[in-house]
Amino acid sequence: MPSAAERTRTLVQSTCSAVLLIPGLDVAGSDQVMPLTRSVGPDGDLFLELPADSPAVRAATHAEDDELTAVLEITDVAPVSVPHRIRGRAWVSGRLTTVPGMSGPGRMTLRLETGEAYVDDLWGAQEVEPEELRDAAPDPLIGHEAELLQHLHAAHGEQLATLCGLLGERAAGHCSAHLPSVVPLALDRHGLRLRLCEDRGQCYDARFEFPAPVRDVVELSQAMHTLFEAAAY
Repeated sequence: MPSAAERTRTLVQSTCSAVLLIPGLDVAGSDQVMPLTRSVGPDGDLFLELPADSPAVRAATHAEDDELTAVLEITDVAPVSVPHRIRGRAWVSGRLTTVPGMSGPGRMTLRLETGEAYVDDLWGAQEVEPEELRDAAPDPLIGHEAELLQHLHAAHGEQLATLCGLLGERAAGHCSAHLPSVVPLALDRHGLRLRLCEDRGQCYDARFEFPAPVRDVVELSQAMHTLFEAAAY
């Protein structure tokens, strides 16, 4: 399974929605504190590009030598329609400073010097040390996951349903022929997660591990083929 640091790093570098929270700064509902871009530097610090007139930029500029703390909150929502659609959240907190000269016109880059990180997702809740976040690598499927899940949902629903046969006794009472909903929920280099919902509205997740971690979409295609072949027997 992916480590908490890997999952946090993946969320930071994904296209999931994120908001920069600064204590005492009242910007409820404002998109001015939603970073336009975000990346992780070699030391594990986050670089967040915002509009130059953002309240966050003004606060960081005026803080100068004072300590300005902030939290980047990332919300991960499943790219397909499914009950309980929020897959997880991550928080990275630390000291916020300006980085002049890194952005184009009308933009400013802020550095969030990572002090603490925390993830609460489909795998569970766990703290992440700054060094762990620095050294972790994002999932290689990060740029393709949404499109791949949407494709699986639209074009391979029947094949996904056959994967229930791989669950054995765990599928009893869940994977009947009348199961109304089998939705691909999450995909990473280690495996595929489905959400299965019964007529009564009860849902549960099933995880299918690949024979080996995949490195790209070519290896993913081979791994999915292996899963479907195993389910066919």
